[in-house]
Amino acid sequence: MEAQRILMVSPEVAPFKKVGGLADVVGALAKSLLARGHDVRILMPCYAGLVGFEGAEPLDDPLIVRLGGHEAYGRVWQQTLPGTAVPVYFIEHNQYFGAPGVYSGPSGIDADNGKRFAFLSRAAIDFCYQTDWIPDVVHCHDWPCGLIPVYLNTTEAEASMGRVATVFTIHNLQHHGWFHRSLLDFAGLPEWVFRSDGLESMGELNMLKGGLYHSTKITTVSPRYAAEVQTPEGGHGLNPLLHFRASDLIGVLNGVDTDEWDPQTDPVLPEPFSAEDLTGKAAAKAALQRAYGLEERPDVPLFTVVSRLAHQKGLDLLAGIVDRLLADMVVQIAVLGTGEPALESVFHELSARHPGRFGSYIGFDNERAHLTIAGGDCFVMPSRFEPCGLGQMYAMIYGSVPVVRATGGLIDTVVPYDERGSTGTGFVFEHPTEDALYYTIGWACATYYDRHEAFRQLQLNGMRGHYTWDVSAEKYEAVYGWARGARSAAF
Repeated sequence: MEAQRILMVSPEVAPFKKVGGLADVVGALAKSLLARGHDVRILMPCYAGLVGFEGAEPLDDPLIVRLGGHEAYGRVWQQTLPGTAVPVYFIEHNQYFGAPGVYSGPSGIDADNGKRFAFLSRAAIDFCYQTDWIPDVVHCHDWPCGLIPVYLNTTEAEASMGRVATVFTIHNLQHHGWFHRSLLDFAGLPEWVFRSDGLESMGELNMLKGGLYHSTKITTVSPRYAAEVQTPEGGHGLNPLLHFRASDLIGVLNGVDTDEWDPQTDPVLPEPFSAEDLTGKAAAKAALQRAYGLEERPDVPLFTVVSRLAHQKGLDLLAGIVDRLLADMVVQIAVLGTGEPALESVFHELSARHPGRFGSYIGFDNERAHLTIAGGDCFVMPSRFEPCGLGQMYAMIYGSVPVVRATGGLIDTVVPYDERGSTGTGFVFEHPTEDALYYTIGWACATYYDRHEAFRQLQLNGMRGHYTWDVSAEKYEAVYGWARGARSAAF
Protein backbone atom coordinates (compact mmCIF):
# COMPACT_ATOMS: atom_id res chain seq x y z
CA MET A 1 0.00 0.00 0.00
CA GLU A 2 1.17 3.54 -0.71
CA ALA A 3 2.66 5.51 2.14
CA GLN A 4 0.10 7.54 4.07
CA ARG A 5 0.44 10.63 6.27
CA ILE A 6 -1.17 9.85 9.63
CA LEU A 7 -1.56 12.18 12.61
CA MET A 8 -2.44 10.42 15.84
CA VAL A 9 -3.95 12.59 18.56
CA SER A 10 -4.27 11.13 22.04
CA PRO A 11 -4.58 12.32 25.67
CA GLU A 12 -1.90 9.81 26.73
CA VAL A 13 1.02 8.07 25.06
CA ALA A 14 3.44 5.58 26.62
CA PRO A 15 6.05 5.98 27.92
CA PHE A 16 5.58 9.74 28.33
CA LYS A 17 2.22 9.60 30.15
CA LYS A 18 0.20 6.49 30.88
CA VAL A 19 -3.12 6.01 32.66
CA GLY A 20 -4.24 2.83 30.91
CA GLY A 21 -3.86 0.62 27.86
CA LEU A 22 -4.75 3.49 25.51
CA ALA A 23 -1.25 4.91 26.01
CA ASP A 24 0.39 1.59 25.07
CA VAL A 25 -1.74 1.21 21.96
CA VAL A 26 -0.92 4.62 20.49
CA GLY A 27 2.83 4.23 20.81
CA ALA A 28 2.97 0.62 19.62
CA LEU A 29 0.66 1.19 16.64
CA ALA A 30 2.61 4.27 15.56
CA LYS A 31 5.86 2.31 15.70
CA SER A 32 4.41 -0.49 13.57
CA LEU A 33 2.98 1.93 11.01
CA LEU A 34 6.34 3.69 10.69
CA ALA A 35 8.02 0.33 10.09
CA ARG A 36 5.53 -0.26 7.27
CA GLY A 37 6.65 2.93 5.53
CA HIS A 38 4.05 5.49 6.64
CA ASP A 39 4.67 9.06 7.76
CA VAL A 40 3.08 8.82 11.21
CA ARG A 41 3.26 11.55 13.84
CA ILE A 42 1.79 11.81 17.35
CA LEU A 43 0.37 14.86 19.11
CA MET A 44 -0.47 14.95 22.82
CA PRO A 45 -0.65 17.46 25.71
CA CYS A 46 2.53 18.55 27.48
CA TYR A 47 1.59 17.66 31.05
CA ALA A 48 3.87 18.44 33.96
CA GLY A 49 6.26 15.65 34.87
CA LEU A 50 6.27 13.73 31.60
CA VAL A 51 8.49 10.64 31.64
CA GLY A 52 11.35 10.78 29.15
CA PHE A 53 10.71 14.39 28.21
CA GLU A 54 14.38 15.25 28.61
CA GLY A 55 15.90 16.17 25.28
CA ALA A 56 12.65 17.52 23.81
CA GLU A 57 13.20 20.67 21.77
CA PRO A 58 10.75 23.54 21.26
CA LEU A 59 9.63 24.57 17.79
CA ASP A 60 10.70 28.09 16.88
CA ASP A 61 7.29 29.75 16.77
CA PRO A 62 4.44 29.67 19.30
CA LEU A 63 1.32 27.78 18.25
CA ILE A 64 -1.66 30.04 17.65
CA VAL A 65 -4.86 28.18 18.51
CA ARG A 66 -8.00 29.75 17.05
CA LEU A 67 -10.89 29.32 19.45
CA GLY A 68 -14.28 31.00 19.59
CA GLY A 69 -13.72 34.74 19.36
CA HIS A 70 -10.17 34.61 20.67
CA GLU A 71 -6.77 33.12 20.10
CA ALA A 72 -4.78 31.11 22.60
CA TYR A 73 -1.05 30.60 22.43
CA GLY A 74 0.91 27.48 23.23
CA ARG A 75 4.40 26.16 22.80
CA VAL A 76 5.10 22.97 20.86
CA TRP A 77 7.88 20.64 21.95
CA GLN A 78 9.24 17.86 19.76
CA GLN A 79 10.67 14.52 20.85
CA THR A 80 10.79 11.07 19.28
CA LEU A 81 9.09 7.94 20.53
CA PRO A 82 11.85 5.97 22.31
CA GLY A 83 13.51 3.41 20.08
CA THR A 84 11.86 4.80 16.94
CA ALA A 85 11.93 7.76 14.58
CA VAL A 86 8.26 8.58 15.21
CA PRO A 87 7.96 12.33 15.95
CA VAL A 88 5.94 13.20 19.04
CA TYR A 89 4.67 16.76 19.48
CA PHE A 90 3.69 18.02 22.93
CA ILE A 91 1.28 20.97 23.19
CA GLU A 92 2.24 23.12 26.16
CA HIS A 93 -0.33 25.41 27.79
CA ASN A 94 -0.04 25.81 31.54
CA GLN A 95 -3.68 26.77 32.12
CA TYR A 96 -4.87 23.49 30.63
CA PHE A 97 -1.98 21.07 30.97
CA GLY A 98 0.25 22.56 33.65
CA ALA A 99 -0.35 19.72 36.13
CA PRO A 100 0.46 15.99 35.93
CA GLY A 101 -3.19 14.84 35.73
CA VAL A 102 -4.53 13.58 32.41
CA TYR A 103 -8.27 13.58 33.06
CA SER A 104 -8.35 16.35 35.63
CA GLY A 105 -6.84 19.76 35.04
CA PRO A 106 -4.63 22.00 37.18
CA SER A 107 -7.70 23.13 39.18
CA GLY A 108 -8.70 19.52 39.84
CA ILE A 109 -12.21 20.16 38.51
CA ASP A 110 -13.36 17.65 35.90
CA ALA A 111 -15.60 20.27 34.27
CA ASP A 112 -12.40 22.00 33.10
CA ASN A 113 -11.84 19.06 30.76
CA GLY A 114 -14.23 20.60 28.24
CA LYS A 115 -11.96 23.58 27.63
CA ARG A 116 -8.79 21.51 28.00
CA PHE A 117 -9.67 19.01 25.33
CA ALA A 118 -11.47 21.49 23.07
CA PHE A 119 -8.13 23.33 23.10
CA LEU A 120 -6.30 20.08 22.25
CA SER A 121 -8.65 19.33 19.34
CA ARG A 122 -8.33 22.83 17.90
CA ALA A 123 -4.56 22.83 18.52
CA ALA A 124 -4.14 19.61 16.50
CA ILE A 125 -5.75 21.27 13.48
CA ASP A 126 -3.86 24.55 13.81
CA PHE A 127 -0.61 22.63 14.29
CA CYS A 128 -1.09 21.06 10.85
CA TYR A 129 -1.68 24.47 9.26
CA GLN A 130 1.22 26.14 11.02
CA THR A 131 3.74 23.39 10.18
CA ASP A 132 2.39 23.09 6.63
CA TRP A 133 1.88 19.36 7.04
CA ILE A 134 -1.60 18.21 6.05
CA PRO A 135 -2.19 14.55 6.91
CA ASP A 136 -4.25 12.09 4.89
CA VAL A 137 -5.89 10.84 8.08
CA VAL A 138 -6.27 12.11 11.64
CA HIS A 139 -6.56 9.15 14.00
CA CYS A 140 -8.49 10.29 17.09
CA HIS A 141 -8.22 8.27 20.29
CA ASP A 142 -11.22 8.35 22.66
CA TRP A 143 -13.51 11.16 23.77
CA PRO A 144 -10.85 13.85 24.49
CA CYS A 145 -10.33 14.03 20.70
CA GLY A 146 -14.05 14.04 19.89
CA LEU A 147 -14.19 17.62 18.61
CA ILE A 148 -11.57 17.10 15.88
CA PRO A 149 -14.00 15.42 13.44
CA VAL A 150 -16.63 18.04 14.32
CA TYR A 151 -14.23 20.89 13.43
CA LEU A 152 -13.29 19.23 10.14
CA ASN A 153 -16.96 18.89 9.16
CA THR A 154 -17.89 22.45 10.12
CA THR A 155 -15.48 25.35 10.49
CA GLU A 156 -12.83 23.62 8.35
CA ALA A 157 -15.15 22.16 5.72
CA GLU A 158 -13.99 24.58 2.99
CA ALA A 159 -10.32 24.62 4.07
CA SER A 160 -7.55 22.16 3.28
CA MET A 161 -8.03 20.25 6.56
CA GLY A 162 -11.68 19.78 5.66
CA ARG A 163 -10.69 17.14 3.11
CA VAL A 164 -8.79 15.08 5.69
CA ALA A 165 -10.37 11.77 6.72
CA THR A 166 -10.85 10.90 10.37
CA VAL A 167 -10.70 7.54 12.11
CA PHE A 168 -12.07 7.51 15.66
CA THR A 169 -11.03 4.66 17.94
CA ILE A 170 -13.23 3.75 20.91
CA HIS A 171 -10.96 2.43 23.64
CA ASN A 172 -13.69 2.45 26.29
CA LEU A 173 -17.25 3.52 25.53
CA GLN A 174 -17.99 4.02 29.21
CA HIS A 175 -16.28 7.43 29.20
CA HIS A 176 -18.12 10.11 27.19
CA GLY A 177 -16.97 13.62 28.10
CA TRP A 178 -20.10 15.52 29.20
CA PHE A 179 -20.09 19.33 29.32
CA HIS A 180 -22.38 22.36 29.24
CA ARG A 181 -23.45 23.51 25.79
CA SER A 182 -21.67 26.84 26.37
CA LEU A 183 -18.49 24.98 25.43
CA LEU A 184 -19.54 25.51 21.79
CA ASP A 185 -18.86 29.25 22.14
CA PHE A 186 -15.46 28.64 23.69
CA ALA A 187 -14.52 26.12 21.00
CA GLY A 188 -15.80 28.30 18.15
CA LEU A 189 -18.18 25.67 16.81
CA PRO A 190 -21.53 26.55 15.21
CA GLU A 191 -24.66 26.27 17.33
CA TRP A 192 -26.34 23.96 14.84
CA VAL A 193 -24.04 21.01 15.75
CA PHE A 194 -25.79 20.88 19.12
CA ARG A 195 -28.48 18.42 18.04
CA SER A 196 -29.35 14.77 18.59
CA ASP A 197 -27.41 13.61 15.53
CA GLY A 198 -24.34 15.48 16.72
CA LEU A 199 -23.08 16.73 20.06
CA GLU A 200 -26.34 16.97 22.03
CA SER A 201 -27.19 14.26 24.54
CA MET A 202 -29.83 14.74 27.24
CA GLY A 203 -29.42 18.50 27.07
CA GLU A 204 -25.64 18.44 27.45
CA LEU A 205 -22.70 18.43 25.09
CA ASN A 206 -21.24 14.95 24.64
CA MET A 207 -17.77 14.97 23.06
CA LEU A 208 -17.74 11.24 22.39
CA LYS A 209 -21.12 11.31 20.66
CA GLY A 210 -20.04 14.20 18.46
CA GLY A 211 -16.86 12.43 17.47
CA LEU A 212 -18.73 9.24 16.59
CA TYR A 213 -21.29 11.06 14.42
CA HIS A 214 -18.72 13.16 12.57
CA SER A 215 -15.86 10.69 12.06
CA THR A 216 -15.32 9.13 8.65
CA LYS A 217 -14.70 5.66 10.10
CA ILE A 218 -14.92 4.24 13.64
CA THR A 219 -12.93 1.42 15.15
CA THR A 220 -13.06 -0.51 18.38
CA VAL A 221 -10.11 -2.33 19.89
CA SER A 222 -11.49 -5.82 19.31
CA PRO A 223 -14.03 -7.41 16.94
CA ARG A 224 -16.25 -8.68 19.77
CA TYR A 225 -16.40 -5.20 21.31
CA ALA A 226 -17.58 -3.78 17.96
CA ALA A 227 -20.64 -6.03 18.28
CA GLU A 228 -21.13 -5.42 22.02
CA VAL A 229 -21.24 -1.61 21.71
CA GLN A 230 -24.27 -1.93 19.43
CA THR A 231 -26.29 -3.60 22.19
CA PRO A 232 -28.19 -1.95 25.07
CA GLU A 233 -25.99 -3.82 27.55
CA GLY A 234 -22.70 -2.65 26.05
CA GLY A 235 -23.62 0.61 24.34
CA HIS A 236 -23.73 2.94 27.37
CA GLY A 237 -26.60 4.83 25.77
CA LEU A 238 -24.87 5.19 22.37
CA ASN A 239 -25.89 1.82 20.91
CA PRO A 240 -28.51 3.36 18.56
CA LEU A 241 -25.85 5.69 17.14
CA LEU A 242 -23.35 2.86 16.69
CA HIS A 243 -25.97 0.60 15.14
CA PHE A 244 -26.77 3.45 12.73
CA ARG A 245 -23.08 3.73 11.84
CA ALA A 246 -22.48 -0.05 11.76
CA SER A 247 -21.28 0.01 8.15
CA ASP A 248 -18.45 2.35 9.21
CA LEU A 249 -17.63 0.48 12.43
CA ILE A 250 -14.69 -1.96 12.35
CA GLY A 251 -13.23 -4.02 15.17
CA VAL A 252 -9.43 -4.21 15.04
CA LEU A 253 -7.77 -6.24 17.77
CA ASN A 254 -4.94 -4.53 19.61
CA GLY A 255 -1.49 -6.05 19.51
CA VAL A 256 1.41 -6.14 21.96
CA ASP A 257 4.75 -4.37 21.76
CA THR A 258 6.95 -7.46 21.92
CA ASP A 259 10.07 -5.32 22.16
CA GLU A 260 8.94 -4.50 25.70
CA TRP A 261 7.04 -7.66 26.57
CA ASP A 262 9.29 -10.66 25.92
CA PRO A 263 10.43 -13.08 28.66
CA GLN A 264 13.61 -13.81 26.72
CA THR A 265 14.82 -10.21 26.86
CA ASP A 266 12.90 -8.59 29.75
CA PRO A 267 15.49 -6.88 31.98
CA VAL A 268 13.14 -6.99 34.99
CA LEU A 269 13.25 -10.78 35.23
CA PRO A 270 15.91 -12.54 37.34
CA GLU A 271 16.40 -15.07 34.53
CA PRO A 272 15.12 -15.18 30.93
CA PHE A 273 12.80 -17.96 29.83
CA SER A 274 10.86 -19.12 26.78
CA ALA A 275 8.44 -21.80 25.60
CA GLU A 276 11.47 -23.95 24.82
CA ASP A 277 13.00 -23.49 28.28
CA LEU A 278 10.70 -22.51 31.16
CA THR A 279 13.21 -22.93 33.98
CA GLY A 280 13.65 -19.17 34.41
CA LYS A 281 9.94 -18.78 35.21
CA ALA A 282 10.50 -20.46 38.58
CA ALA A 283 12.99 -17.74 39.50
CA ALA A 284 10.44 -15.09 38.53
CA LYS A 285 7.82 -16.79 40.71
CA ALA A 286 10.16 -16.86 43.70
CA ALA A 287 11.04 -13.18 43.20
CA LEU A 288 7.35 -12.33 42.95
CA GLN A 289 6.55 -14.18 46.17
CA ARG A 290 9.30 -12.28 47.98
CA ALA A 291 8.09 -8.94 46.56
CA TYR A 292 4.57 -9.50 47.95
CA GLY A 293 5.54 -11.12 51.25
CA LEU A 294 4.18 -14.51 50.21
CA GLU A 295 5.54 -17.85 51.34
CA GLU A 296 8.23 -18.88 48.89
CA ARG A 297 6.64 -22.12 47.69
CA PRO A 298 7.18 -23.32 44.10
CA ASP A 299 4.50 -26.02 44.46
CA VAL A 300 1.52 -23.70 45.15
CA PRO A 301 -0.40 -22.09 42.25
CA LEU A 302 0.00 -18.31 42.30
CA PHE A 303 -2.83 -16.20 40.85
CA THR A 304 -1.99 -12.60 39.97
CA VAL A 305 -3.80 -9.38 39.04
CA VAL A 306 -2.38 -6.26 37.38
CA SER A 307 -5.24 -3.85 36.78
CA ARG A 308 -7.08 -0.69 37.50
CA LEU A 309 -9.12 -1.42 40.59
CA ALA A 310 -12.53 -0.64 39.15
CA HIS A 311 -16.04 -2.07 38.94
CA GLN A 312 -15.60 -2.56 35.20
CA LYS A 313 -12.70 -4.92 35.88
CA GLY A 314 -14.82 -7.17 38.12
CA LEU A 315 -12.26 -7.10 40.92
CA ASP A 316 -14.97 -6.67 43.52
CA LEU A 317 -15.91 -10.26 42.57
CA LEU A 318 -12.40 -11.41 43.42
CA ALA A 319 -12.37 -9.42 46.65
CA GLY A 320 -15.65 -11.07 47.64
CA ILE A 321 -14.30 -14.62 47.35
CA VAL A 322 -10.73 -14.32 48.67
CA ASP A 323 -11.59 -15.56 52.16
CA ARG A 324 -13.48 -18.53 50.72
CA LEU A 325 -10.71 -19.32 48.20
CA LEU A 326 -8.00 -19.33 50.83
CA ALA A 327 -10.13 -21.44 53.18
CA ASP A 328 -10.95 -24.04 50.53
CA MET A 329 -7.84 -24.16 48.32
CA VAL A 330 -4.08 -24.13 48.70
CA VAL A 331 -3.36 -21.08 46.55
CA GLN A 332 -1.62 -17.72 46.68
CA ILE A 333 -2.84 -14.39 45.26
CA ALA A 334 -0.93 -11.20 44.41
CA VAL A 335 -2.70 -7.99 43.34
CA LEU A 336 -1.13 -4.88 41.81
CA GLY A 337 -3.31 -1.88 41.05
CA THR A 338 -4.79 1.44 41.97
CA GLY A 339 -8.23 2.91 41.50
CA GLU A 340 -11.45 3.00 43.48
CA PRO A 341 -10.69 3.74 47.16
CA ALA A 342 -13.08 1.07 48.42
CA LEU A 343 -11.31 -1.65 46.42
CA GLU A 344 -7.89 -0.35 47.42
CA SER A 345 -8.97 -0.58 51.05
CA VAL A 346 -10.38 -4.08 50.82
CA PHE A 347 -7.28 -5.49 49.11
CA HIS A 348 -5.09 -3.81 51.73
CA GLU A 349 -7.19 -5.41 54.47
CA LEU A 350 -7.00 -8.83 52.81
CA SER A 351 -3.20 -8.60 52.78
CA ALA A 352 -3.24 -7.99 56.53
CA ARG A 353 -5.74 -10.79 57.12
CA HIS A 354 -3.91 -13.43 55.08
CA PRO A 355 -0.15 -12.81 55.43
CA GLY A 356 1.98 -15.15 53.36
CA ARG A 357 -0.92 -16.15 51.12
CA PHE A 358 -2.39 -12.88 49.85
CA GLY A 359 -0.33 -9.84 48.96
CA SER A 360 -1.21 -6.51 47.39
CA TYR A 361 0.61 -3.42 46.15
CA ILE A 362 -1.64 -0.37 45.91
CA GLY A 363 -0.15 1.83 43.23
CA PHE A 364 1.48 1.24 39.89
CA ASP A 365 5.06 0.37 39.11
CA ASN A 366 6.01 -0.82 35.63
CA GLU A 367 8.83 -3.10 36.76
CA ARG A 368 6.61 -4.68 39.41
CA ALA A 369 3.90 -5.14 36.77
CA HIS A 370 6.31 -7.09 34.56
CA LEU A 371 7.41 -9.28 37.46
CA THR A 372 3.81 -9.85 38.64
CA ILE A 373 2.70 -11.01 35.21
CA ALA A 374 5.81 -13.11 34.58
CA GLY A 375 5.95 -14.84 37.97
CA GLY A 376 2.35 -15.92 38.27
CA ASP A 377 0.92 -19.27 37.27
CA CYS A 378 -2.47 -17.76 36.39
CA PHE A 379 -3.58 -14.22 35.58
CA VAL A 380 -7.09 -13.17 36.66
CA MET A 381 -9.25 -10.76 34.60
CA PRO A 382 -12.93 -11.13 35.62
CA SER A 383 -14.01 -8.01 33.70
CA ARG A 384 -17.67 -7.09 33.37
CA PHE A 385 -16.73 -5.67 29.99
CA GLU A 386 -13.34 -5.38 28.34
CA PRO A 387 -12.92 -3.50 25.05
CA CYS A 388 -9.71 -5.39 24.35
CA GLY A 389 -7.42 -5.85 27.31
CA LEU A 390 -3.67 -6.19 27.07
CA GLY A 391 -2.99 -7.93 30.37
CA GLN A 392 -4.26 -11.30 29.19
CA MET A 393 -1.96 -11.14 26.14
CA TYR A 394 1.03 -10.12 28.25
CA ALA A 395 0.20 -13.04 30.56
CA MET A 396 0.07 -15.60 27.76
CA ILE A 397 3.41 -14.39 26.38
CA TYR A 398 4.91 -15.02 29.84
CA GLY A 399 3.29 -18.41 30.39
CA SER A 400 0.74 -17.20 32.94
CA VAL A 401 -2.56 -18.87 32.12
CA PRO A 402 -5.47 -16.37 31.95
CA VAL A 403 -8.67 -16.76 33.98
CA VAL A 404 -11.09 -14.47 32.17
CA ARG A 405 -14.74 -13.72 31.59
CA ALA A 406 -16.12 -14.26 28.07
CA THR A 407 -16.42 -10.64 27.01
CA GLY A 408 -14.93 -8.24 24.46
CA GLY A 409 -11.28 -8.68 23.62
CA LEU A 410 -10.84 -11.34 26.29
CA ILE A 411 -12.82 -13.91 24.34
CA ASP A 412 -11.21 -12.68 21.10
CA THR A 413 -7.76 -13.52 22.44
CA VAL A 414 -8.13 -16.35 25.01
CA VAL A 415 -9.11 -19.76 23.63
CA PRO A 416 -11.18 -21.66 26.23
CA TYR A 417 -9.47 -24.73 27.68
CA ASP A 418 -10.86 -28.04 26.41
CA GLU A 419 -9.93 -30.87 28.76
CA ARG A 420 -10.48 -33.52 26.08
CA GLY A 421 -7.43 -32.49 24.10
CA SER A 422 -5.58 -30.03 26.35
CA THR A 423 -6.31 -27.37 23.77
CA GLY A 424 -6.88 -23.70 24.47
CA THR A 425 -4.95 -21.00 26.26
CA GLY A 426 -7.02 -20.15 29.35
CA PHE A 427 -9.94 -20.72 31.70
CA VAL A 428 -13.09 -18.86 30.62
CA PHE A 429 -16.40 -18.25 32.41
CA GLU A 430 -19.62 -16.61 31.23
CA HIS A 431 -21.40 -14.77 34.03
CA PRO A 432 -19.94 -11.94 36.17
CA THR A 433 -20.72 -13.50 39.54
CA GLU A 434 -18.65 -14.44 42.55
CA ASP A 435 -19.60 -18.11 42.20
CA ALA A 436 -18.60 -18.25 38.54
CA LEU A 437 -15.18 -16.78 39.34
CA TYR A 438 -14.74 -19.00 42.41
CA TYR A 439 -15.43 -22.22 40.52
CA THR A 440 -13.27 -21.19 37.56
CA ILE A 441 -10.31 -20.47 39.82
CA GLY A 442 -11.06 -23.86 41.42
CA TRP A 443 -10.95 -25.44 37.96
CA ALA A 444 -7.59 -23.82 37.26
CA CYS A 445 -6.29 -24.90 40.68
CA ALA A 446 -7.42 -28.51 40.14
CA THR A 447 -5.80 -28.56 36.71
CA TYR A 448 -2.55 -27.26 38.19
CA TYR A 449 -2.48 -29.97 40.89
CA ASP A 450 -4.12 -32.97 39.22
CA ARG A 451 -3.38 -32.52 35.50
CA HIS A 452 -0.12 -30.66 35.58
CA GLU A 453 0.93 -31.74 32.10
CA ALA A 454 -2.30 -30.29 30.74
CA PHE A 455 -1.63 -27.08 32.66
CA ARG A 456 1.89 -26.93 31.20
CA GLN A 457 0.40 -27.39 27.73
CA LEU A 458 -1.91 -24.42 28.32
CA GLN A 459 1.13 -22.34 29.22
CA LEU A 460 2.96 -23.39 26.07
CA ASN A 461 -0.09 -22.84 23.87
CA GLY A 462 -0.31 -19.25 25.10
CA MET A 463 3.40 -18.57 24.75
CA ARG A 464 3.40 -19.77 21.14
CA GLY A 465 0.57 -17.46 20.09
CA HIS A 466 1.00 -14.42 17.88
CA TYR A 467 0.24 -11.08 19.56
CA THR A 468 2.34 -8.56 17.61
CA TRP A 469 1.04 -5.37 16.03
CA ASP A 470 1.88 -6.52 12.49
CA VAL A 471 -1.55 -7.90 11.61
CA SER A 472 -3.39 -5.07 13.38
CA ALA A 473 -1.27 -2.39 11.67
CA GLU A 474 -2.08 -3.93 8.30
CA LYS A 475 -5.79 -3.75 9.13
CA TYR A 476 -5.46 -0.11 10.16
CA GLU A 477 -3.79 0.60 6.81
CA ALA A 478 -6.93 -0.71 5.16
CA VAL A 479 -9.20 1.31 7.47
CA TYR A 480 -7.26 4.49 6.64
CA GLY A 481 -7.63 3.72 2.95
CA TRP A 482 -11.39 3.21 3.29
CA ALA A 483 -11.69 6.43 5.25
CA ARG A 484 -9.75 8.39 2.63
CA GLY A 485 -11.91 6.93 -0.13
CA ALA A 486 -15.10 7.83 1.69
CA ARG A 487 -13.86 11.34 2.42
CA SER A 488 -12.84 11.93 -1.19
CA ALA A 489 -16.23 10.75 -2.41
CA ALA A 490 -17.90 13.43 -0.27
CA PHE A 491 -16.24 16.22 -2.29
